[in-house]
Amino acid sequence: MLRGLLSLILLLAALPLRAETVSTFTLANGLAVVVIEDNRAPVAVQMIWYRIGAADEPKGKSGIAHFLEHLMFKGTAKMAPGEFSDTVEAQGGNDNAFTSRDYTAYFQRVAADRLPLMMQMEADRMTNLQMTEDDVKTERQVILEERSQRVDSDPGSLFQEQRQAAQYMNHPYGIPVIGWRHEMEGLSRDDAFSFYRRFYAPNNAVLIIAGDVDPAEVRKLAEQHYGPIPPSDAIVPRSRPAEPPQLAERRLSMADGRVAQPYVVRSYLAPERNAGEQGKAAALTYLAELLGGSGTTSVLARALQFDDPKAVYTSAYYDGLSLDTSTFGLVIVPKPGVTLAEAETAMDAVVAKFLRDGVDPAAFARLRTQLRADQIYARDDVDGLANDYGAALTSGLTVADVQAWPGVLQAVTPDDVMAAAREVLDRRNSVTGWLTSKEEVTP
Repeated sequence: MLRGLLSLILLLAALPLRAETVSTFTLANGLAVVVIEDNRAPVAVQMIWYRIGAADEPKGKSGIAHFLEHLMFKGTAKMAPGEFSDTVEAQGGNDNAFTSRDYTAYFQRVAADRLPLMMQMEADRMTNLQMTEDDVKTERQVILEERSQRVDSDPGSLFQEQRQAAQYMNHPYGIPVIGWRHEMEGLSRDDAFSFYRRFYAPNNAVLIIAGDVDPAEVRKLAEQHYGPIPPSDAIVPRSRPAEPPQLAERRLSMADGRVAQPYVVRSYLAPERNAGEQGKAAALTYLAELLGGSGTTSVLARALQFDDPKAVYTSAYYDGLSLDTSTFGLVIVPKPGVTLAEAETAMDAVVAKFLRDGVDPAAFARLRTQLRADQIYARDDVDGLANDYGAALTSGLTVADVQAWPGVLQAVTPDDVMAAAREVLDRRNSVTGWLTSKEEVTP
């Protein structure tokens, strides 16, 4: 079984990395449109991405981007509250929405011949949203309950909030996407409409259409349904407060009696993917996988879970898809009887050894092959492709950057990885956090 899987990966790695068939155009009102053709199944995906996320919220109104996402399902003059999703379901499709730090997105997946109806409905709520005071009161309670369930009742989520706030002292990435509870409680109908009217406009959006579609027909439909919507004169280039240079390591310890398994997390400020300059982000992608991408073969796992067992779990993570500076992180969950201080010291020793010894050539070659195979597999997921393009285009990248990414990954060398490691793994740019069920003294 393993031999067959390895053979398949090697076969895929030998295939050429072809780009998907993508067409782009921009309407007169500023709406950017991307069409991804995949005619293997009679299905279409529509995604509308707004270049507005939690990091763009007015000061003191944290959570308003996510709150408006909920309110967008409350109806228009043409559609009653809930009718949007009911209509999608009646067509045999599904829909949803999500908010991040850099964007808010809405999507529907339906039979391809239902795409005109989806465009009509999405264009309608781009400009004709309605909400009553009762709608706002009800939905505000919904997001507060969501915070209670997903954050306030979960020590790990609370810990993550505190670490993010420590990581970003001035930049709004330090504010949680869902919002701070005391600010969420004060969000009003006027706040929601003000945010909607300013930012929900065609010249602040990217329309992604993927699946069994014809680009010429998509253009015709986009002109028909989205074309009449006027652009907003309030849209200006996004400008966020800059993070000042970090001069010293930051540390925090959080104790919560609900914690079943203590752990240590360290995150470092790290470069994001930038248009035309994705090489460093690609090297950091390799670094995360080499250090902690596998629970059996990565550097941290081999050293701390097998060779000299001090941990039950180790990991490293990095996501460069971010408009502004991102983070690179390390995680260690110690074995019973191993203190957090001992676990952190052991993790530091492994990282220091990696910085001295460099990348194992065999491990690097395996990872390059695996990443190539992953990119080939990804071409078969039309929903994933739509998501990749939408997230990239609302995070400062271009269509060309998305299509170049597989090649950029393949061009990374071990020297690139080590240069990125030495730049990023600097304790002066880090936040180290301990989460435990009882107070432990941090060094």
